[in-house]
Order: sequence, then C-alpha cells, then structure tokens
Amino acid sequence: MTDAQPSLSEDIGKREKSYFIKMGIRLICLVLAFTVPAPLPVRLLLFAGAIFLPYVAVIGANAPPRQAPRAFDVTDDSQNEIPRHRREIGS
Repeated sequence: MTDAQPSLSEDIGKREKSYFIKMGIRLICLVLAFTVPAPLPVRLLLFAGAIFLPYVAVIGANAPPRQAPRAFDVTDDSQNEIPRHRREIGS
C-alpha cells in the first residue's frame, strides 16, 4: 500500500460515478412516486428521496478528497529540538 493520493482523474471519476448513481436512484424514486399505486406514506417517502437526493449527491461530489491516514510520528523522543530563537538558515 502506498501513501500517494489517487490521481485527479481517478478522484473525479469516483465522484462522477457516485453522483450518477445517486441521481439514478432519485429518478427511480420520482417515477415510482407518480406511477405506483402505493399508500400515502410510501409515496411521501419516494417524494422525499426525489427531493433530498440531489442535495446529497452534490454535497458528496463537491466534498474534498479523503486524506490517507497519516503514519504515526517516528521521531525519537530523546532527540532535542533546536530552540526557535537559535535556528539558523544555511548552516
């Protein structure tokens, strides 16, 4: 396993796939809400899905890329750090 981030094209591809899946589910909810003779609570649930899924899809598509978990700090605790007022550049 590597610590490298996925390429931009891979990240965009994953976001697009997720977005299209959610919007496909929204379309199914909308069609079923109008065509299936179901009880009112079921139809309201389908309408709610059709209304709120676009918001969820856009938020998910615009979310920042997930960061890989950082490796733990392997510095030696007994190693002393140079005080800030004593740091010099180039030496």
